[in-house]
Amino acid sequence: MNRRDMLRAGAGVSAWLATGATGLPVLANTPASAVLPTGAGGQSRLEMPALPWDVASLEPVISANTVGFHYGKHQRTYLDNLLKLVKGTPLADASLESIMRSTADKPESQAVFNNAAQVWNHTFYWHSLSPKGGGKPPKELTERLERDFGSLEVLKKEFLAAAGSQFGSGWVWLAFDRKAGRIIITKTGNAGSPLTQDQLVPLAALDVWEHAYYLDYQNRRLDYATALYDKLLNWQFVSDNLQKST
Repeated sequence: MNRRDMLRAGAGVSAWLATGATGLPVLANTPASAVLPTGAGGQSRLEMPALPWDVASLEPVISANTVGFHYGKHQRTYLDNLLKLVKGTPLADASLESIMRSTADKPESQAVFNNAAQVWNHTFYWHSLSPKGGGKPPKELTERLERDFGSLEVLKKEFLAAAGSQFGSGWVWLAFDRKAGRIIITKTGNAGSPLTQDQLVPLAALDVWEHAYYLDYQNRRLDYATALYDKLLNWQFVSDNLQKST
């Protein structure tokens, strides 16, 4: 899809959202960590996950138009593709996490991995954002981040640098490195995810695929990343995931 088509489709989603008949599942009052376990614990099923807030809750940083298009069209397509690919195979009854780990780095399973990972990555991304996010992290998390990065200012600078320097499509992650015993910033291209690396525990995700921001920010990826970091980043989700990892 080119940019002109994306804008045209986005206008259609705006009208669709305006009707109030989006059909998008929402769990507005459910804690993100209870919906999307990260690593040990529950497993994500092969179904369209609910958003943790209403589609318009992230405005004006991310418009309802973008959420509707991104979640209701892009993520839905990844799930639909995945269901077609695993139908009639042993993976049809597996969790997203199991599918990702069993197909990672296997060229013959690349399509399955890409679609499974994109469903999981997007769900994790939605929970990494909150209408009440941004600002300063909770006290204990702040102390940990200052220990691992030197200061919150350095953390922000390095996180945004990663967002700006990721070539092409991909993701920027806060993750806990079990081997190093510290929080790190890492990047993955396309559908890559730290979930498939045993030493890493994902804590929060930033989607830097163009479809995540083009309707609102056009080609200004860094403006998008800065706005999300300052106003939407769900530090409580980061804290909850860190506690699970240690």
